[in-house]
Amino acid sequence: MADTAAPSTTRRPGALGVHSLDRFVFTVPELDAAERFYRAFGLDVRRSGQRLDLYTVGHPQRWGSVFAAGAAKKLQYLSFGIFADDVAAFRECIQRLGLGGEPHPLADREGVWLRSPDGVPLQLVVADKSSPARKSVPTTPDAVPPGAGAAPGRSRVQPVRPRRLSHVLLFTPDVLRMVGFCRDVLGLRLSDHSGDGIAFVHGVHGSDHHLVAFAKSHAPGLHHSSWDVGSANEVGLGSEQMRNAGYTRGWGVGRHVLGSNYFYYVKDPWGSFAEYSFDIDFVPHDLDWPAADHPPEDSFYVWGPPPLEEFIENHEVPA
Repeated sequence: MADTAAPSTTRRPGALGVHSLDRFVFTVPELDAAERFYRAFGLDVRRSGQRLDLYTVGHPQRWGSVFAAGAAKKLQYLSFGIFADDVAAFRECIQRLGLGGEPHPLADREGVWLRSPDGVPLQLVVADKSSPARKSVPTTPDAVPPGAGAAPGRSRVQPVRPRRLSHVLLFTPDVLRMVGFCRDVLGLRLSDHSGDGIAFVHGVHGSDHHLVAFAKSHAPGLHHSSWDVGSANEVGLGSEQMRNAGYTRGWGVGRHVLGSNYFYYVKDPWGSFAEYSFDIDFVPHDLDWPAADHPPEDSFYVWGPPPLEEFIENHEVPA
């Protein structure tokens, strides 16, 4: 059974910080291609005019929205969830630092708006905590006794349905500057990094190893969204599901070092990726994660095929 129950609220006493990545929003040239891709991926895709909303089956959270605009894919804004009694403290911090911004034209006007050092609009909105309060529970397969085959026939395989959004990875011209901003303004904490090339930050109120990650590039942009599934087998089945749907460019199956998750990345029609992820590390709200700087050879993946040549290309146009 999928682990779709809403997480119970966890909170680190005395700490000001966003508790969840509430939603990511980007634009693509054509919505029909986006709808085909995300339906094939296993998401609950709901269309409303010139917008697609991305849900996971059986979960009430709207994890992402996709609009039709422009000639290339472009990250538009991120929305983070905060606790209601933290609104005043966030407003004071943002005003003191001179970081306030106007609501994005594609968004409603609610919440607190600001801009990251890369110029990406951010929305802080009072919302239920959608990041997990515990490490995701694996899907438990039916027990198969000795003397019987455990693998189903291909015709009996059920579609892979991700359970929730795990994280997004963003491109940035300055990784360490973004880490400092996340720490000082959003209250996110460094999990791990490898020099100034890549870094991972988690929520202080309990989250996966990373809610957001940053990779160095010439401009801001969205590299991938990552979606939690219930087993390593589902990661593999997801890769096959997408190949059968015609999305043949991908990386994996493999296992990461930082975060420890099993992965498969499938390339979308615009050059970015969606990831099936299983068994990512979890940082409880009452634990200080021992962040470290890892050498490149020990920071990417433990095993798996070599990455695609274009895996770290940023296809977004500068703002």
